[in-house]
Amino acid sequence: MKWRRWVITGALLALVLGTGTAYFLTRENAHPRTSSKASAALTPLVDVRPLPTARALAPLAITSDEQTFAQEAERVADHEVDLAFADALLQASELRPAQDPKNRDLYLKLQQAQAVLADVLSQNDQLKAKIANAKPAEKDALQDQQDLLEAEQALDEDEVEDAQQELIRTGGDQETAIQRQRDQHEAAEHEYDQRRAQNPVATAPAVDLNAKNLWGQVRAWMWMRDKQARLETARSQAAEISSDLAKQHQALQSRVHAQKSQREETKQHAADLRDAGKATKEDTATAVNSLKHFSTDQKLLSGYDKRIQDELELQQIYGNWLDVTASQQRGILHLVLRSVLWILLVAVLVYCGSLLVNRVYAHAPPDKKHLLTLRGVIRFSLQAVGVLLIAFVILGVPAQMPTILGLAGAGLTVALKDFIVGFFGWFVLMGRNGIRVGDWVEINGVVGEVIEIGLLRTVLLETGNWTDTGHPTGRKVAFVNSFAIEGHYFNFSTAGQWLWDELQVVVGQGENPYPLVEAIQHLVEEETRASVAQAEQEWQKSAGYRKSLTVSPAIHLRPTAAGVEMQIRYITSANERYVTRSKLYEKIVGLLRGEARPQGTVAVPKA
Repeated sequence: MKWRRWVITGALLALVLGTGTAYFLTRENAHPRTSSKASAALTPLVDVRPLPTARALAPLAITSDEQTFAQEAERVADHEVDLAFADALLQASELRPAQDPKNRDLYLKLQQAQAVLADVLSQNDQLKAKIANAKPAEKDALQDQQDLLEAEQALDEDEVEDAQQELIRTGGDQETAIQRQRDQHEAAEHEYDQRRAQNPVATAPAVDLNAKNLWGQVRAWMWMRDKQARLETARSQAAEISSDLAKQHQALQSRVHAQKSQREETKQHAADLRDAGKATKEDTATAVNSLKHFSTDQKLLSGYDKRIQDELELQQIYGNWLDVTASQQRGILHLVLRSVLWILLVAVLVYCGSLLVNRVYAHAPPDKKHLLTLRGVIRFSLQAVGVLLIAFVILGVPAQMPTILGLAGAGLTVALKDFIVGFFGWFVLMGRNGIRVGDWVEINGVVGEVIEIGLLRTVLLETGNWTDTGHPTGRKVAFVNSFAIEGHYFNFSTAGQWLWDELQVVVGQGENPYPLVEAIQHLVEEETRASVAQAEQEWQKSAGYRKSLTVSPAIHLRPTAAGVEMQIRYITSANERYVTRSKLYEKIVGLLRGEARPQGTVAVPKA
């Protein structure tokens, strides 16, 4: 059966570990991602990533230096995106005349639709002028013509839009597509500015960087690690864009140098023809176009230089921000190490305290169970305090600690009243006037020998009442230790525990009881002399002792139907009670039978 339990336990552990490992490995794939083809199809013509990246990092700024970095990064990124749109539009306008042969039909369709739309717009404007100057009788007919032209205008606008969208979809009209993206970007910028004016960017961190507990410090460290990773990604993105721009700049500069000599020759040829008076419009247009292309390339080169400079500046900003973040992370790590050090110190102190307690009580006799119990209580208390302190280090001290402790204490006191009173009753029983295992005690009217004293209860082996012989009944009686505080108990096994015992003797009606009373008086005094002297001596040492109290034996007579009943009361030690009673009974029986009497007594007449 043992091997089966081990197999089941091992299988469960293997399942837990396997599931946990799979969960950890798939954490990056928790959200579905778009395919590479779909991402490529949705990639914008102008790369605007620097600006959203800078804005996403703005809420992570904590200190004033970081807020300065965030503002500067957003400004530089915005400037870089504006330059990107300007360069893209400039390139698109430069490449538009050089139509791709596969898009030539689409260009022709677009031009025809635009021409038809322009003609309809012209007719509509002329008709509006006629309606303004027409007579009332002619306005109805002219209004009908205008409605027809407006319907044709709407249809032509739809055709132009369809042709333009088709051309954009095939990549033939990048300028319009870029302009549309720029319009969308500006609209988003306007919306962002309005939203930011209403709700400023929150700069408060999601976690407390000065947390006083280990849990908060670990969360802060993980938050800083995520922040550092995002800043590193932003810097890598700026470096990637800068590298791409540098490659484009190098390619354009090589093309400009390659075409520079050709453009100079075209320019010189046009000047020669102009000087010779042989220049034509075609030659002049060719020279102008060549110079325009050259000017556009120079503007693009300048734009690339500015954008590269912006990306380099972004890299520097993110790098400086990373340095500040690394410093903050080291500070949080210092706090984590301090908390761990406190936990280790508490654990070491609890361990050393347990060893010290074990050493102190190592030589306690096995029969002194209360010492062993006290050792367990002290060790448990040390461990409980250690766990509580470690919990405070990990979770922190509650903000309203006095109120929480007060309410918790009140609730626990009500709910665990018996438990608490019984627990503290154990300390009372362990005190100087308490009880020990083996003592003969009376608790709540039950007499017996103590066989166990626990933290919450005391167990007696019942020996019956005072009129019995004191032999065990075989029953165990358990009492909650609260009786030591809320009730009372008698211990007859320790020094100073004296009791008044009582015997009853009946004398027949035909006998004279007084000689027998005198004989029994001397007999009891003789047998209890030592106990009386010791009790009187101990009572005199007591602060509450009164001299009027007597410890001498006493005999009281009471007439009954059977004769005279003598009640003999005397003091004796609880431990010697049964022995003393047996001796007195034996000698009193002898007196009743006329046997030897104590000296100084008279003979008891026979009945």
